[in-house]
Amino acid sequence: MSKLENDISFLKGVGPARADQFRMELGIRTWEDLLMHYPFRYVDKSQVQKVRDVKSDAVAVQLQGTIVRLTEVGEARAKRLVGIFQDETGTMELVWFKGARWLKSSLPLNKPCLVYGKPTEFKGKFNIAHPEVEEIESSRMAAGVGLKPVYSTTEKMSNRGLNSNVIGKLTLQLCEEVRHEIPEVLPQELIQQYKLISRAEALVQLHAPANAEKLEQARRRLKFEELFFLQLQVLQTKLAGTVEQRGVVFEKVGELFNSFYKKHLPFELTGAQKRVVKEIRTDVMKGFHMNRLVQGDVGSGKTIVALMAILLAIDNGYQACLMAPTEILANQHYEGISQLLEPLGVRVELLTGSVKKKSRAPLMEDLKSGELKFIIGTHALIEPVVEFANLGLVVIDEQHRFGVAQRAALWKKAALPPHILVMTATPIPRTLAMTVYGDLDVSIIDELPPGRKPVNTQWHTDAYRLMLFEFIRQEIALGRQVYVVYPMIEESEKMDYKDLFDGYESMSRAFPSPQYFISIVHGRMKAEDRDFEMKQFIEKKTQIMVATTVIEVGVNVPNASVMVIESAERFGLSQLHQLRGRVGRGADQSYCVLMTGHKLSDDTKLRMETMVRTTDGFEIAEVDLRLRGPGDLAGTAQSGVLQLRIADMVKDQQMMAAARNIANEWLTEDPNLSSESSKPIREELFRLKKKKSDWSGIS
Repeated sequence: MSKLENDISFLKGVGPARADQFRMELGIRTWEDLLMHYPFRYVDKSQVQKVRDVKSDAVAVQLQGTIVRLTEVGEARAKRLVGIFQDETGTMELVWFKGARWLKSSLPLNKPCLVYGKPTEFKGKFNIAHPEVEEIESSRMAAGVGLKPVYSTTEKMSNRGLNSNVIGKLTLQLCEEVRHEIPEVLPQELIQQYKLISRAEALVQLHAPANAEKLEQARRRLKFEELFFLQLQVLQTKLAGTVEQRGVVFEKVGELFNSFYKKHLPFELTGAQKRVVKEIRTDVMKGFHMNRLVQGDVGSGKTIVALMAILLAIDNGYQACLMAPTEILANQHYEGISQLLEPLGVRVELLTGSVKKKSRAPLMEDLKSGELKFIIGTHALIEPVVEFANLGLVVIDEQHRFGVAQRAALWKKAALPPHILVMTATPIPRTLAMTVYGDLDVSIIDELPPGRKPVNTQWHTDAYRLMLFEFIRQEIALGRQVYVVYPMIEESEKMDYKDLFDGYESMSRAFPSPQYFISIVHGRMKAEDRDFEMKQFIEKKTQIMVATTVIEVGVNVPNASVMVIESAERFGLSQLHQLRGRVGRGADQSYCVLMTGHKLSDDTKLRMETMVRTTDGFEIAEVDLRLRGPGDLAGTAQSGVLQLRIADMVKDQQMMAAARNIANEWLTEDPNLSSESSKPIREELFRLKKKKSDWSGIS
């Protein structure tokens, strides 16, 4: 057994109590876990100042001298530890407000030390709160020497002596212990070709950089390694899905498909829609499993494309299902698709949590017998009691809202894996899609249906409120309807943003009945109450819908021409774009009004300016990625795909593209990684796969 597999408690200086903290707070269980707990930044400790030279505008200072006195001041929770630090030019107070008892026994009293922290001026004197203190004799970071790593920790750990400083010392000790046992995971051929340093040297230099150049070499090596293995796994999954995974064959383009296309299309397909339908038809006739993502802005016509794929399945004697993340969206799909299929005589049913047990029984029987060919539903479709006779196609709308395990359950409901068609109205930047959906073939619908006018987007503050009300009255007088969306349901003491109920009262005063009628919709309402309010709005019995983001997906009202988003600074760009997509669905000019406060950060201003400037979802997604990082942009947090330790999906786009190309070339030469030169790659992939559940093949 390698030392790297040792339990963290066996590392000198850790022990059982600290090991529990490492496990519970940071998930660090082994020596290797600690080695892979990378610093998140570095501080430059190459300069040492004198006490007399400290200035009030200093971000941080490093001083060399001696702590000559330590005193506990105050009682109970107000107790703090005060130290007097001195060098040859003067004295300064050091203050700790937490962990006084533990710190008093651990700080170096009357011994040469380094003190690092942010100075604060009080009554003409400087002090440093919670400084880092290192005894010079025991420190690898001697005075006047370079870059010191800073590690993430938690308040609980810091209070018990496991601050960044201590974690750094433990990690340095670990590096000395295991540096000759760190395995190389890349072939020498790649290391030499791309001028990379060894993995062992990279890890040591990351935790104890000799200088800025060595640190950069370490980061380059570890970033490349991380992205290379990420792309290898994505490409292997794609290879398994397209080459090894057999799929059902839709041999013909039948009567239902042709009849719908020639006689019952509600509008002429755009060039982009025709292209995507052709890509789907090619996929399902190959005999291999289809795993295709259809990206397109709200209103670009993804549902029609999906419906044509469903008709292909039914024409070939297979069943199809469409799974949506919410009952609202499932209901909307059911109502819209039912109308489209009525002239063809195709039966479609709905299965959600609200469907009564009595109504479910015949649905279950008809699905199991194969009599029911097409069903729309929510996660209720993945329940074990739902059985299909011959499921051939699964359409998943907004797939990032489903967990991987949920999608896997649906996958297993057929002898041969059904073809998978994933739809998303959340445009994903190409860089991110390369990884998040790298195992899917991607189709993009980048045209809006003819006649659609771009939504006119405006950004205003409260000074515009009266003019906004007048504008809304004018739109309602023209027979149109209005959404007003709020980010909160109830007032928060910590935030002064307008909340839903205050907004509803304000709108009721400005638009009194019986001249105006207002619906209110939010996530805490009972499903039947919410559906009633939405139905009132859809049927034009109310002119204004005051709502939370529950209407982000699932409401299609072509007559609604105005979307007002209150406290728009509370929303991310992607969500703002989704909300804007609720209007602009009819022939009338539509408007999106972003209402914000006056004091906004630079990032927030950029979000608002981006929304005003463009309606291109892909451009918006790129800006969102730069502002927020990958995060949960496409619901990726749930899958673990983007939990990167050192690489940055935004800053390292070029390296990620290079890593993908290199991984692709390597797999082309050695698809099974069976050669001797692939041995380190093979062993590392095996180790990585052991650490996580295998959901390969589940889109």
